[in-house]
Amino acid sequence: MHYQASESSWGYYMAPSRRTIAADPLERVARLASESAVVIFSVSSCCMCHAVKRLFCGMGVNPTVYELDQDPNGKEIERALMRLLGGCSSPVPVVFVGGKLIGAMDRVMASHINGTLVPLLKEAGALWL
Repeated sequence: MHYQASESSWGYYMAPSRRTIAADPLERVARLASESAVVIFSVSSCCMCHAVKRLFCGMGVNPTVYELDQDPNGKEIERALMRLLGGCSSPVPVVFVGGKLIGAMDRVMASHINGTLVPLLKEAGALWL
């Protein structure tokens, strides 16, 4: 996993993007989501976030994880994610595959159970087998 967070988060660190940070949080979410095959917006203390990260790692996927509680603009990004998800009460975890919004934990698990997640991961280049 690649993390954009402090070193205290699972021991991984991904340097911030060299591009300029977009002023609009929705634009920033879209830009970050398109930079890797699988992107997870997370909060380090969230058990559901941990579960979705473990799901992808268990499948052999190496997601880029943005820990919003470690980001100075994390609250703005959380509000933008809530708008993207239609105002749901919990904005994390949120998963993007191939730059496309998959959704929160419920949609990710539904996609995994019904067999549509693996083809999406293969199409995005996150899975080879």
